Amino acid sequence: MSPASLPPPPPPSHLGAWPDRSALLADRERALDVLHRCSLGVHRVLLLWLLALAAIIGWSLLVLPVQQFEEKDPTGSLLGPVFALIGAAALTPSVAAVVLAIRRDHRTRQLLEAWLALDSHPLSDARLRSPGLSLFWLLSSLTVAAIGLWASFVSAVGARPGPSAYADIALGMGTGTILWLTGLIGVVKAVQHYRWALRVLGPTPTGQR
Repeated sequence: MSPASLPPPPPPSHLGAWPDRSALLADRERALDVLHRCSLGVHRVLLLWLLALAAIIGWSLLVLPVQQFEEKDPTGSLLGPVFALIGAAALTPSVAAVVLAIRRDHRTRQLLEAWLALDSHPLSDARLRSPGLSLFWLLSSLTVAAIGLWASFVSAVGARPGPSAYADIALGMGTGTILWLTGLIGVVKAVQHYRWALRVLGPTPTGQR
């Protein structure tokens, strides 16, 4: 089963889909492993950053026609619409992909709880806590959000009159906002995972800390 595809929900336990408990636990463990990687894997945070980069590129191209207009660039009337179209083509799918990823995370969490409800195996389920991965999501996302806030602050405070002042402010503020939102998404995901693990799996045993 590929991590790109979510496993189906488990069949109702009363249907007797497994010959014995060991077979049920084996299928349960495989499904939980896939769902866990789809939810909290490092590739997910890298994909989020890649989408943020594509959104920043798209925003930069959208701002470029404004800069050309402010600078009275004669090529602006010809190239401006082209840059705007390319920018929208880069920005719109990135935003749509993030929205779809958030909806997918909700579905993944539902499937995790459904497979967990089939049986109980605390020894193998403990790995779903993933405190290291959760901390990586939290710290890296806080860093990205801080960079975004700093970029927005600098572009607003450091604005100076000039031929492209409005374009420069729009570029800096837009880039900072994209980075801040990207970091915020990661922080929320890390906090949600911690709360989910605490609610579903219970507190971490003292010996495992």
